Amino acid sequence: MNEQVLVSKVWNYAHVLRDEGVSYGDYLGQISFLLFLKMDKERAGALGEPSAIPVDCNWDSLRALSGAALDAHYKEVLAKLSKRDDIVGTLFLKAESKIGDPARLQRLIQLIDAETWMGLDVDVKGTIYEGLLERNAGEVKSGAGQYFTPRPLIDAIVEVMDPEPNESIHDPACGTGGFLLSAYEHMRAKPAANDKRTARRLKEEMLSGKDIVSEVVRLCAMNLYLHGIGGAHSPVQQGDALIADDGGRYDLVLTNPPFGKRQSFRIVNAEGAIETERQDYVREDFTVTTGNKQLNFLQHIMTITTSSAAVVLPDNVLFEGGAGEALRRKLLKDFDFHTLLRLPTGIFYSQGVKANVLFFDRAPPGDRVNTEALWVYDLRTNQRFTLRERPLKRADLDDFVQCYGAKHKRHERTESERFRCFAYEELAKRDKLNLDIFWLKDASATDPDSLPPPEEVAVEIVASLELALEKFRNVAAKLGAGEPAE
Repeated sequence: MNEQVLVSKVWNYAHVLRDEGVSYGDYLGQISFLLFLKMDKERAGALGEPSAIPVDCNWDSLRALSGAALDAHYKEVLAKLSKRDDIVGTLFLKAESKIGDPARLQRLIQLIDAETWMGLDVDVKGTIYEGLLERNAGEVKSGAGQYFTPRPLIDAIVEVMDPEPNESIHDPACGTGGFLLSAYEHMRAKPAANDKRTARRLKEEMLSGKDIVSEVVRLCAMNLYLHGIGGAHSPVQQGDALIADDGGRYDLVLTNPPFGKRQSFRIVNAEGAIETERQDYVREDFTVTTGNKQLNFLQHIMTITTSSAAVVLPDNVLFEGGAGEALRRKLLKDFDFHTLLRLPTGIFYSQGVKANVLFFDRAPPGDRVNTEALWVYDLRTNQRFTLRERPLKRADLDDFVQCYGAKHKRHERTESERFRCFAYEELAKRDKLNLDIFWLKDASATDPDSLPPPEEVAVEIVASLELALEKFRNVAAKLGAGEPAE
């Protein structure tokens, strides 16, 4: 069963629940609980791996029942497993039954039971979740609203970061665990992982993550558990990583924070009307106070990494003034911001998203500027990818990986058509320290047939309008405070 067939089967199971009135989000949760219990049974049986699920809550206990007895037992299973404080408790976080008809529940169990799932050489939970998000984005006008990192990009980032088995890896916006799983596979292939103690620590202590969305935290925990990762305590937690500095420090931070510039929440006022309030994170370790989520994630990563970081961020982080400029100056001064990968459009679920990967190392404190030069690799200009017709493949990143080179031999890098070096002195002269750097000639500028799709143009227009509105808000805020507008 390949990935496409896998997603199609799981998507088709939704028909069993549609008449039940189960929403898309609830369906995803219910299917995940049941799929996990089935895969845990297969993992324990075929692979001989120990199961953390008690006998009275396992897959066979569900298969043996029907009618009201099945309905009652399923609710008991979810309630019991959700109360645990280990990784099982995380993967059944806030679990409750949304299936009111025992007959439909039994039919769903029968459909899942008829398949073998653990023989698949794929990131099962991530593949299912992301595949369903793509299907939902196509069938629901509002779309999925989330951008997941393509696995080829994740694998290329992990390859150039080259983590060792004794290094701690953290993802503060872990999603379904793509970065953590790729890092684990890379680290366990290292000779040092042959040591039993090192291998145990790698499984139980060296990987961690956090995500604000309960559903994806559950899926991440399931993915890690089914890959044998986790110990007495769950490696992933549900929560807002930006709320506070919890003291956690990690050798490597690998992450793709959620896109969308603003962090906000809704409140109901005394008259019953709903108002939207912007949430600014005020932390002593933050250089600037802002409602921009990407800038806040960048500040958070600056705090928690002790060695290196690779983070996927949208273009606005490279050119925005104000808070953005202040953080770029800090990044160049206090860290060695050595590599920038300009990503192509068409690789995320939302059309027109322009993003980059920022690679930087923590440097010794002091007054000197620690970034001597920034190497920029342009994988965007004259590159066209789509999720279906021409998806990004790992081979598309081979040249970048080769240009990046070994992490201890960056001094041996050489320039190429798509790979250029920019000295700090040159960067410092750019207006507002704008790091949105490109030099290749865009064929679409002269060839009408090479113009981006209309939806990409629309996204760019919206982004420009949002930036203009933000500037107007800043001016209004300064005038309201009696300050001169710049």
